[in-house]
Amino acid sequence: MAATGKFNRSNPAVKRILQEVKEMQSNPSPDFMALPLEEDIFEWQFAILGPRDSEFEGGVYHGRIQLPSDYPFKPPSFMLLTPSGRFEIQKKICLSISNYHPEHWQPSWSVRTALVALIAFMPTNPGGALGSLDYKKEDRRALALKSRETPPKFGSPERQRVIDEIHEQMLSKAPPVPQLLTNGPDEEANKLTPHDASVEHAVKAAEGVKTSDTSSGSAIADLPKPALEAEVAENIVETQARSDAVTNHSTADQSPRESIQRVATTPQIPAIAIQKPKHDRLLTLAAFGLTLAIMALVIKKFFKINGLAGYIEGKF
Repeated sequence: MAATGKFNRSNPAVKRILQEVKEMQSNPSPDFMALPLEEDIFEWQFAILGPRDSEFEGGVYHGRIQLPSDYPFKPPSFMLLTPSGRFEIQKKICLSISNYHPEHWQPSWSVRTALVALIAFMPTNPGGALGSLDYKKEDRRALALKSRETPPKFGSPERQRVIDEIHEQMLSKAPPVPQLLTNGPDEEANKLTPHDASVEHAVKAAEGVKTSDTSSGSAIADLPKPALEAEVAENIVETQARSDAVTNHSTADQSPRESIQRVATTPQIPAIAIQKPKHDRLLTLAAFGLTLAIMALVIKKFFKINGLAGYIEGKF
């Protein structure tokens, strides 16, 4: 990072990025590696290992992170460079940790948090999100094997140098790709992350992470401890699932016929509500008329019993 001297270290974003670089170097992860470019510390190259006990296990997946100028108060964008069958390559992906959902981003999250969450997102249902794919398991496993052979080619010579360096180190950590999956279909549906902590515990951990006042340009959020990153990531995945349930990207793919049917059937509801009271009034009138007829018969019979039949016949 010799070239970082050309950046303004008093800038909040630069200070935060340098803080994260230092933290990653002092606490490296066995599951991912990320480095900023020397010529532009707002651009990072990274690689993640496929989550264990999934069809991605053993794969080495490269990507690119672009941090905004007002980071960490706004989220980064993510792009995958290695084919995985889960995310499109060289296209920004839509996740709750990306710039597609700034309402979910928290300044306390970091590049480390985002990468842990990205690993957790891989085995989940794509849900029609932008930049997502839904390949078969066998195809994803074949891509996991291929991802180990050579790093992707992307960008300038400096970018490629960083990519090659990251690939070599991550390949030395990657476990072999299993030949067969042992998980059943029901088990995969319940698997959100490669970690064992519960979602409830993750929510509590995320709530305990400190956040800074975003109204102050000089404020820098405290980085979450590496030990809590997995729990925070689970909370992020849970947030994404709730968001997809409310506003699913697939709603934009509804056919015109479905939309027309929904609009056409809605006005029928008040029509039924109007007809029902009218029907009830007719029944009430009929019942009232029947009651009057019965009362007339009862009165007539009463007069006959009391010897007033002639009077009744004269009146009627």
